[in-house]
Amino acid sequence: MAATTVAAPPTGPSGPDATGRRLLRRLNPGVGGWQVAAATAATVAVALALSALLISVTGGSPTASAKAMYQGSMASPAAWTTSLLYVAPLLLVAVGACVSARSGFFNIGQEGQVLIGALFGAWAGLRLALPGPLLVVSVLAAAAVGAGAWAGLSALMYRFRGVNVVVSTMLMTFLAQQLVSFAVNTPWLLQESRLGRGTLSPQSNPLPESARISSLGEYPNLQINGGLVLAIVVAVVFSLALARTRWGFRLTMTGLSPAAARHAGVRVGALGGMALAISGGLAGLAGALLLASPVGTNRLQPGMSLNIGWDGLLVALVARNNPLLAIPVAVLFGVLRAGGSFLAATGVPPFLVDVVKALLVLAFVAPPVVIGMLRKRRRAGEPATTTPATDPAVSKQDAMEGSLA
Repeated sequence: MAATTVAAPPTGPSGPDATGRRLLRRLNPGVGGWQVAAATAATVAVALALSALLISVTGGSPTASAKAMYQGSMASPAAWTTSLLYVAPLLLVAVGACVSARSGFFNIGQEGQVLIGALFGAWAGLRLALPGPLLVVSVLAAAAVGAGAWAGLSALMYRFRGVNVVVSTMLMTFLAQQLVSFAVNTPWLLQESRLGRGTLSPQSNPLPESARISSLGEYPNLQINGGLVLAIVVAVVFSLALARTRWGFRLTMTGLSPAAARHAGVRVGALGGMALAISGGLAGLAGALLLASPVGTNRLQPGMSLNIGWDGLLVALVARNNPLLAIPVAVLFGVLRAGGSFLAATGVPPFLVDVVKALLVLAFVAPPVVIGMLRKRRRAGEPATTTPATDPAVSKQDAMEGSLA
């Protein structure tokens, strides 16, 4: 009898990144119910207890630290204004990460894409002579297009040279940092203009008032920047697109099974590359918000990304690649970021905020993954419930009794 061979699914550069698919499956095991909810509540409690313990070990007071975090992020309208300014770029980066993860491409270069978006946005705001509304739109559009093209380079490298997307997006972050540093240190590019005999700093001129995003409300009352409205609209639109459109269905199918998607006529490589470019474009839009909103100095600077790219990726992981769920998670991370600046007054190192965020990410991400692994092992250890087709003497009743033994 001739041996039967099974053809392996195509793994060439036309399909999504294999590493991204594995991470997508592990972060979305598809388990639910009260077990995951109970495990998540328990791990969050453990994370908060460990955070309090770390604060105590470093010589601080957990109670005073919690009070300082509250005062800096939620105690007043002005504090909420600061928190919401951070929510907008975090949410945009998270939505982009959700889109790319759905396609099977795991983009971790958002930090560099934020910088590239700010670079292109600064060039448009400082070089184009347009009336106010058009100038703001041009800043946002240039940031999104520039960062989207930057992320698209990783898709092209994977398509034609087989370069791993995770590796290429991460390494291009360092290249983006060098490009921004070069731009703000080059007089003919974006370095600030010399005034008198003063020393030039590695930064651009401030963005003109007509290129900045306006806010609703006045200090000390609550102020809602237009960037937050834009970020929420983007999250809702992409949530509907992923859940209710043919494009969203094809994107999800590509991430879960590129072979099945290819068999259904989906252009897997083009769709995945588009998702990666969209992810980069939204990260670039976040960079434009850092440049054109009151959250920063309105100048292009090498360190202006403020780890927004990394934190936005964490928001997407905690939200389990759900753009709508990313909204409250981004609010949580915005509160932690805004309140972290007040920890110095209590004698606690501000970097402990990053430790708290890491513990919370593990607390939210680990339970479904661990429970999914345990269920998989339990199913693997269960006896077979089917009867071999080559043994006609075994009856259906015998097979059922064997499965219950």
